[in-house]
Amino acid sequence: MNTKIEKLPENVVKVEIEIPAKDAVGYYNNAAKRLAQYVNIPGFRKGKAPRNIVEQHIGEERIKHEALEAALPKVFSDVIRENDFDVIAQPYVESYDYNIGSDMKITAKIELRPEVTLGEYKGMTIEVDEYKTPEDAFQKSLDNLLQQSAELSIVTDRKTEEKDIVVFDFEGFSNGEKIEHGDAKNYTLDLANSSFIPGFAEQLVGKPLGEEFEINVTFPEEYHEKKLAGQPAVFKCKINEIKTKILPELTDEFAQKIGPFKTVEDLKADIQQYLDTQKADIDRTNSEKAVFEKVVGNAKVDIQQAMIERETDQLVEEYKQKLQMQGFSWDQAVEAQGYDAIINSLKEDAAVRVKNSLVIDKIAKEEKITVSQEDFSAKLTELSRMYQIDPQTMLKQLSQTPGVFNALSQQALNEKVTQFLAENNTVKLK
Repeated sequence: MNTKIEKLPENVVKVEIEIPAKDAVGYYNNAAKRLAQYVNIPGFRKGKAPRNIVEQHIGEERIKHEALEAALPKVFSDVIRENDFDVIAQPYVESYDYNIGSDMKITAKIELRPEVTLGEYKGMTIEVDEYKTPEDAFQKSLDNLLQQSAELSIVTDRKTEEKDIVVFDFEGFSNGEKIEHGDAKNYTLDLANSSFIPGFAEQLVGKPLGEEFEINVTFPEEYHEKKLAGQPAVFKCKINEIKTKILPELTDEFAQKIGPFKTVEDLKADIQQYLDTQKADIDRTNSEKAVFEKVVGNAKVDIQQAMIERETDQLVEEYKQKLQMQGFSWDQAVEAQGYDAIINSLKEDAAVRVKNSLVIDKIAKEEKITVSQEDFSAKLTELSRMYQIDPQTMLKQLSQTPGVFNALSQQALNEKVTQFLAENNTVKLK
């Protein structure tokens, strides 16, 4: 087999391959024999018809395609090994000349991994803003525990107040038309924690039981349903029930009821420990992120557009799945945000992800960082706990989806490289 290599832009090489006629005929004959196993030819048992008879029934071109499908994996493997190519994507055939009795000629293109030039990535000192726990965080945590244990009491002798929970009917109209899915009966709403349109819950305050009234609001400009974005709306409402929260007293008995605590002081100590741990976790995460961003910024890499396009396609699929989980569709997102805006944003993310991945792989290669069986098993155990599936069952499922399997290995490598960078650089919290 003879090859001729030509370097092209965008980290692509053009390969002209010449396979001797003898080998080409061998591939062809073997392909004809395989196809004959699946063809019913009168007068012959399956797989026993001579080549010329098989050709008459299925045609030379089909046999040639079968021969190429069988030959190309080994051909490309030999070319890649002999030239020490670091391949980033599946090679693809541009053209071929396959005439029985003559040398087979194949022209293919192979996309290579971009060369990464690492800048400074060890021995750096980086300043990072220290996370400050909000002054009211402790009290808010304590108040939230009391709120979670609050009991609801029905109120009948007053109008609604800001911290009430109301059960009400509503029906919405915009520009004279009824809003689709903009109505409900006996809907429960916490007025102090409303996710309704801005201004909606506030106008439910000070309303009596049983009386019908109207409130006026304006949908946000960025509202997901384009037809309603920025439009005024009127909602006809009626309060059916008013409930108020009765908070428990902060006593030792309360502390014992909500957790393994004997006294209120034990509960408060646990809250403070949680806040301290949270601060340490945030500081560590911010430090790791700052170091990694500095390392990536110091690196130089010429990324071909094809890699960014493939990563963008992957991000589009992830985005569609995320939308589906949130109850939205791709078409709704495109209508609300615009196709170009979504794709351009995802392309920017794709470029960042590709460069991050290339830099991580380069550092792993330079520092001989690899993913061991123990590392992979730890990630597998972590994943199985998340989805509450037995690790062996999880492994069996992953083996059927190589993409997820590889992603899990890459995630383990990312974490090991991140840990290496954290250990080999100094972060000063300021």
